[in-house]
Order: sequence, then structure tokens, then C-alpha cells
Amino acid sequence: MSVTKFTSIAGAALIVVLGGTFLITQMMAPAKRFEACVGGGAVGGAIGGPFALVDHLGQNVSDAEVLDQPALVYFGYTFCPDVCPMDVARNSATVEILAESGLQVKPVFITIDPERDSLDYLAAFVANNHPNMVGLTGTAEQVAKAARSYKVYYRKQPSDDPDYYLMDHSNFTYLMMPETGFVDFFRSDTSPQKVADRVACVIKAG
Repeated sequence: MSVTKFTSIAGAALIVVLGGTFLITQMMAPAKRFEACVGGGAVGGAIGGPFALVDHLGQNVSDAEVLDQPALVYFGYTFCPDVCPMDVARNSATVEILAESGLQVKPVFITIDPERDSLDYLAAFVANNHPNMVGLTGTAEQVAKAARSYKVYYRKQPSDDPDYYLMDHSNFTYLMMPETGFVDFFRSDTSPQKVADRVACVIKAG
């Protein structure tokens, strides 16, 4: 092999290596940027993805349209008697705390019960919780696809009455950032102030 040809191959290999290193660095950058805010354990998880749903106003929307600013995303259902109202109220209180500091965060509620959560029910639920909240529904297939992308578990409990039943479901709230995607998650027992502190840290780090 000639020296010139060897040099060309070596140069090409170096470019590939450098390019790969740059790509890995860019992929790791969000995690490095936010790790002080989330304890290094959440950023970069395979959570979230494209969805096509219907908002509480009856408009077809995509994930890009809904998640155009920092957002707290929660999956639940309007007939939920316990955890959903508390989690949604906590998220609404969090958004208000952040707004007082000049930070805009969108509360998003995605139903896991599209069979009962009509647009009227969804619109009333949104109006009762926060003026900036976006409520989302869709076909059973559309909702299932969105839930899978967020690793959300849900199941309809058996009931003798088709109109009155409960839904088993996971109940995490996900912090989603434009371009970055999933950054952090919050359990039900995390207070509004603690959620606000972590979200503010992420926004400022971004």
C-alpha cells in the first residue's frame, strides 16, 4: 500500500473517530448540563416520543406543538377519585410557583381513559385546574402509543357497570424540555416547591 493511500485511509478513519466522539459528546451534553439539577439519574432515559392526539379544544396536535416549552406531562383520567386530582393540583401549584419567578412551564394532562373522557369532560377538567393546562385525548390506539413511549402502565379494572370503573395506572410526572426531551420525573409525594426548585434549576441550566 502506498504512503499516500495509507495516509488517506488513516485520515478518513480519524475523521470518523472524531465525528463519533463529537456525536457522543453532543448526546451526553444535556445529561452533563442538567445532572446537578436532577442528581444525575434521570436525563437521557428513553422516555417520550412523537404522538398525534386531540387537545381539549378539539384540535389535532402533535408532540412538537404541545411540548414547545418546558412542560410537566402527566397521564391520568378525569374520573380518578384520588391520586390524579392530587398530582394534577400539585403540578398546577408548581406552575404557579415558577410563574412568580418569571418561568413559564406548561402543565399537560393526557387521559388514559379516552372511552369516558370526552372533550367536554376534558375541557371541564382543564378549566378546573389551570388556565394554561393542555388536556389531550385520542383514539384508544393513539393514547396507547403515547403511553408506551412514556413507559406508562395502565389497565381498566373489571366492573359490572360499563360506565363506572377505575383505572390502575402509574402516576409519574415527567419534565420535558424542547429539543432535549425527557429530563426528570417526579413522584406523587414530591411537594410543589421541591418540583419547582428542580424545574427552575433545569430551565436555568438550559
